[in-house]
Amino acid sequence: MAETTASVSIARMGRRAAIALAAAGILVLSVVVAVSVGAVDLPLGTVWGIALDHLVPGLVAPDWSRAHANIVWEIRFPRVVLAGLVGAGLGIVGAALQAVTRNPLADPHLLGISSGGAFGAIAALMHTGLFLGLLTVPLMAFGGALLATLLVLGVAQVAGATSADRLVLAGVAVSFVIMAAANILIFLGDPKATHTVVFWMLGGLGLAQWPHLLWPLAVLVPGGLWLMTQSTALNAMSLGDETAATLGIPVARFRLAVFVVAALITGVMVAFSGLIGFVGLMMPHLVRLVAGGNNAVVLPGSAFAGAVFLIWADAVARVVMAPEDLPIGVVTGLCGGIFFIWLMSRRR
Repeated sequence: MAETTASVSIARMGRRAAIALAAAGILVLSVVVAVSVGAVDLPLGTVWGIALDHLVPGLVAPDWSRAHANIVWEIRFPRVVLAGLVGAGLGIVGAALQAVTRNPLADPHLLGISSGGAFGAIAALMHTGLFLGLLTVPLMAFGGALLATLLVLGVAQVAGATSADRLVLAGVAVSFVIMAAANILIFLGDPKATHTVVFWMLGGLGLAQWPHLLWPLAVLVPGGLWLMTQSTALNAMSLGDETAATLGIPVARFRLAVFVVAALITGVMVAFSGLIGFVGLMMPHLVRLVAGGNNAVVLPGSAFAGAVFLIWADAVARVVMAPEDLPIGVVTGLCGGIFFIWLMSRRR
């Protein structure tokens, strides 16, 4: 009996290792292909060579121009890596929020965080100017997202909104108020800057730089790992507050903790990518269709699926109207709408 149990455990570990290797391979292949396409298409071998030359100088004999090296390493690689980080962050936050609120339509933009980020970015683009250089927009967007989070928590505290539904309603109310204020900023601002604001609100990764990637990475890794360690509690929360309470979970405090972590991750992602919808809403559903409802699988699966999806969405956004960039929110919105129409017809 013990030998049978041991063999089953070994087989399960081997299966998980194989899945992890396959996922890593898909992710690396997606990154390389996405870097190779754009207004100037580059061979995959050139992309590999430039990447290896920067990671291990002298390992590969350069046979490419300096312009191609700059395109690959200074422009496209940071952009693709940012797409992967943002997609992973939105995916895992969406999965956690859907579990903790028991709401299949919950996503990272539910709590008014994105509206706060939009308010900060609009203020920077149309009123204050880039007084901190290129970091002005992401820093003010993050500040707006943080302010929106504090407002939601304050409204929830005043209204005694400890249940999932009332927290969501508090987020929706704050979102409407902040978006009204953002629209006033647009109305009072310079009409010539409106195009930049609209492009940011539809999502874009074109301003990605290597130093900027430290911020989303520094938030996503600890925040994502914490959410994954709470998969058992999230499974209990998805069964209902009463069930979770009988299992010893402090329901109100745990839900608030998940909301705060979700707000922090979303605020940083929105600050560097603009408003990108449907990723956090769509990826958890897609993972559950394939792997079931266990959050120990859904959370990392949603992060992986979100990263791969947004990398490919950004590649499509760069190719469709080359040399112009299509806002990535247009691509994700189109894919998300089609996906949910298919999902509704499938479940009918």
